[in-house]
Amino acid sequence: MGAGSIIAAIVAVAAILIAANVAITGGLYMTNTLTSSMKEVQDAKNEQLKTEIEISNITANKTRIDVTLRNTGHERIREYSQMDLIVHYYSVNGGYVRIVWLSYTNGTPDGDEWTVTGISPDRINPDIFDPDEEMTIRIEVDDSDPMKYEYINWLQITTPTGVSTSKYFSG
Repeated sequence: MGAGSIIAAIVAVAAILIAANVAITGGLYMTNTLTSSMKEVQDAKNEQLKTEIEISNITANKTRIDVTLRNTGHERIREYSQMDLIVHYYSVNGGYVRIVWLSYTNGTPDGDEWTVTGISPDRINPDIFDPDEEMTIRIEVDDSDPMKYEYINWLQITTPTGVSTSKYFSG
């Protein structure tokens, strides 16, 4: 009878040790995952805080808008397709307000599209919008619904990190 009690105690202690090992391993895994997630969030926030852009010039006619954008922050902007451009303008067709999200294209922009036509000086990291560089953007709105000249219109540009700039223009 004494041996049975000893075996039962050994089994109980072994079960407790296995349960403790599973709990500790799971806790360490959760802590590691949470720490990694918090680091990713902080890195994204840090990148967002270092990103700053400003529109320095806009010229427009019926369907074409040329924009000069300046990178005044400390982060490079690479993913142009992840940027959002929204134009708010008065249409020649009845004078109603048209609000358009413009899609990015690598080629020549067509109706409601935009592209990068140049980056200056662009000597370091070609085709990447580095700090202190100016990017020239060409926007084409739908030619069946051009802008009115005598009205004030509005453009907003948002980076992939969520930092935005906007400016009024006539066109």
